[in-house]
Parts: sequence; C-alpha cells; structure tokens
Amino acid sequence: MIFDPEKLLVIAGPCSLETQELSSTVASKLFRIQSRYPDLKIVFKGSFDKANRTSLDSERGPGLDHGLIIHQALKDQWGMPCLTDIHSAAQCAPVAEVCDILQIPAFLCRQTDLLEAAAETGAVVNVKKGQFLSPYEMEFVINKLEGLEAKEIWQTERGTTFGYQNLVVDMRSFPIMKQFGHPTIMDCTHAVQMPGAGGGKTSGKREYAPVLARAALAAGADGIFIETHPDPDNAISDGANQIHLDDLEDVLQSCLKIWAALR
Repeated sequence: MIFDPEKLLVIAGPCSLETQELSSTVASKLFRIQSRYPDLKIVFKGSFDKANRTSLDSERGPGLDHGLIIHQALKDQWGMPCLTDIHSAAQCAPVAEVCDILQIPAFLCRQTDLLEAAAETGAVVNVKKGQFLSPYEMEFVINKLEGLEAKEIWQTERGTTFGYQNLVVDMRSFPIMKQFGHPTIMDCTHAVQMPGAGGGKTSGKREYAPVLARAALAAGADGIFIETHPDPDNAISDGANQIHLDDLEDVLQSCLKIWAALR
C-alpha cells in the first residue's frame, strides 16, 4: 500500500513533465519538503502527454518513451513514488513498469477497458471523477475497479462543470465518496480551471487553489493533488492554475495544520 492513513497524502509536480531539468527541479524541492515534514506522504506527479489539449497547436509534452525515462531518473535519484496519466489500455503495462500510480483522467473515468488494463498491472489506480458525474456516481466506477481486483484504489475530485467555462466543487463530495471505502483526494489546481476560456487554451485562477485544498481537508479529504511549477506563467500547460514552486511549502504547511487539527 502506498496510501498511509497516518500521513497527509500530497500528489504534486508539474502539469507536464516538459523536460528532465524542469522535472528534477520540482522533484528536488518536493524531496526537501518531504524531509522536513514527516506527516506528509509526497508522490511526484508529471504527465508525459497532455492528450486533451484545447487546441491542436498546443504542446503535449515529452511523450511516452521520454516521459518514462524522466520518471525513472527521478525515482532513482529521489526515491519518491511517481504518478502519471494514462490515456489508452495499451499504455498501462509499460507505464506501470516505472510508475507506481496510474491516473485515469476525468474524461475517461467510465472507460471500462482502460480501467481493466490499469487494474491488471497491480499498480495503484487513481481515478478522477468526471466533470459530468455526481459524487454518488463514483460508486459505480469504484465497483468496476473492485470487480477487476485493483490492488489499491484512490478517487479524486476535480470539480463539476458549472455553466460555461467554469467548475465548482461541492464539499459534500468527500464524505459521500469516502463511503465507497477508498481514499479521497482533492485536485485543487484542476478545480480552479476555466476550461477553454483562454482563447484556445484553458485559463484559471491559481490563487483559489490553496482555498480549495484547505476546505477539502476540512471536509474530510485524505489528500490533495496540487500542480506546481517554478515558472507557471511559462508552463506549456495549465500555467494559470499551477502553484508557484516557491509558494508550495507555505501552502502545504497550512494544509497540514488543518489535517492535524481534524485528527
């Protein structure tokens, strides 16, 4: 088991792996934070392919082969578990040879073939609740994974479509989803997205991500998913939502205080 109920789970890293240098910069910062806060369990997150970009012209990242090389190098150097998104059943087995957690993107959370291939690897499966689902409907996604004998299942809230180009998070999601028997996580950076509102790309309001992180923990979430970048305004994807790397430790300190108070 990677999830430890005695620690606050933090999934953190850049939206896209981008380059070895960028990913190593973020991972080294996460390693230093981990060493200072024993109540944190930090998982490095980075996507090798941003497959659902708004525009055909948008950068997608280093790709599967190079992305796995980056993840392996980070694991070898820093020793943290790694998480990445998968988008097709064929990607699951090779990704699981390197990464500890396979993440099912929100738009694909009901794709049975993808869930089955992920479960078969024996890796942790983190499934994001689709923007089109209520928290109650996640029970059926979880039932699929349990029926497929996934060894460890995480479920992540990332907001629900609210009108056009906006998302809203119902904090009742966490006690509702917790009833399904698996850890619940708040994706506080994707939840502040404004999809398609950036003129051919996604916009967002990163200043509200820490607010959602703290609120979700107060509502009973077991962990937070927070994307971070040393220069978010120049990130190749989701720059408007990512927390500046220099601000991350302060955000996590405030989250730890809430998590500890509830315990």
